[in-house]
Amino acid sequence: MVATKRPSIEPTIGGSTYVLPQEMDWRPSQFEGIQIKVLYEDRDKGEMTCLLKWEPGATLPFHKHPEIEQSYVIEGSFYDHDGIARAGEFTWRKAGSFHETKTDEGCIILAVYRKPNIFKNTAGFYNEPDKKGFDDE
Repeated sequence: MVATKRPSIEPTIGGSTYVLPQEMDWRPSQFEGIQIKVLYEDRDKGEMTCLLKWEPGATLPFHKHPEIEQSYVIEGSFYDHDGIARAGEFTWRKAGSFHETKTDEGCIILAVYRKPNIFKNTAGFYNEPDKKGFDDE
């Protein structure tokens, strides 16, 4: 039997980015009572993975999801007209869906966006009035 040489497989050096959220500061978002830590972002594509910290009683105003949104609740709970997600639970929102989200007790969630949420006058969690809102579509 003739031995065949396997091709050498090498890892991509620098292909992994390690993020230490515990060393990041919470930054204010454009929404009162909601702070953010951005773990990954590609603004050109509109992609973002972040931690969101909601103070008790905070509300994320009505917004549209242009693409699927995924949220995993780390602490506390949040809810909308369809239900409630508590610590250790996961929810995702369909592309094109429209809702308002609230928390009574506060929460910390891991959120994954393919495109920024569209609010009345802005898109995403930054306060950038030049971005289109849902009244401008």
